[in-house]
Amino acid sequence: MKSGHTINIVEARKNYGALAALNGLSLDIKAGQFTVLLGPSGSGKSTLIRSLAGIEKLDSGSIFFGDREVNRGPINLAPEKRDLAMVFQDYALWPHLTAYENVGYALKRRKLSPDRFKSSINDALARVGLESKGGNYPHQLSGGEQQRVALARAIVADPSLLLFDEPLSNLDADLRERLRIEISTLTREIGASALYITHDQSEAFALADQIGVINKGSIEQIGAPEEIYDRPTTRFVATFTGTAGIFRGTVKSLSKKGCTISLGKDLIKARHTVDLAIGETVDVLVRPAATSFSTQAANRIDSVITDIAYRGRGYEHAIQTKYGTLTGVFDTISHARGRKMEVSIDPEKCIAFPSEASQ
Repeated sequence: MKSGHTINIVEARKNYGALAALNGLSLDIKAGQFTVLLGPSGSGKSTLIRSLAGIEKLDSGSIFFGDREVNRGPINLAPEKRDLAMVFQDYALWPHLTAYENVGYALKRRKLSPDRFKSSINDALARVGLESKGGNYPHQLSGGEQQRVALARAIVADPSLLLFDEPLSNLDADLRERLRIEISTLTREIGASALYITHDQSEAFALADQIGVINKGSIEQIGAPEEIYDRPTTRFVATFTGTAGIFRGTVKSLSKKGCTISLGKDLIKARHTVDLAIGETVDVLVRPAATSFSTQAANRIDSVITDIAYRGRGYEHAIQTKYGTLTGVFDTISHARGRKMEVSIDPEKCIAFPSEASQ
């Protein structure tokens, strides 16, 4: 199995006029590691992945593939010399070429025998389940099949780095899940390093060995999925990786990791991953998994059911409390709109940060 690239990005900067698309961003990817960059539109994800591909040139900073510097100052190694492949959101297939020919296009520069050329293409199409569709043109394929052709084209040359530019965002939910598994499996099978960009939190957590949360051209936090979710170091990271709602209150007591927050007449317990002070105004970010209608848990607050959504495995409820709205409160049974109920909030899944209002 071929070894993936080790990637080191050092203080990467890229401006478009007054806009800083990359603002001193640094990132390391180990050989064979699957890294996901998670962030909103305009955060710099696409600029970074295009810079890695050699499509964009940094204004300053460096990109290393192993010991080889591929982007700095006058150095900008051509994309075809970087031993990488890219899978795009819009498939980027040649409309006048068949699936077989589109995949084969990635091998044009390689001096392969006719038999090796043919077998490599057929093997790649078989790995994505399209061995019978090689003669079809893109317009004769579904969206999912087109993306599989793009994936086959990416892996056919056995690259050391795979770049994924939100490849699943144009597909329906069920197909996204199936292709996500295929991308994960194929990438790890060939041993390539991977950088995958997305704004979808569930996609990021499902795919990644490590996640980098990007905001305004910089990495706010990088780590294993569990670390990013359980120990966010900034309010942005905590918010972007999923909240059911936010309560504002005042710190009444503190321990090394926990705190008690006054919301008014109610006290709730929460965790904190940054320094807080007694008397400080904080925002308590409540994770979706924190809430239930159990009467056994701590942090019980009066609420009124405002909406219900059936999710197959049960029901998600939106509720109104005197301190704010919470969404995604799960139960296996449905509770009627307007019903008054006590909601329980798990302290381990609530994280307190200094309030934006006080900053």
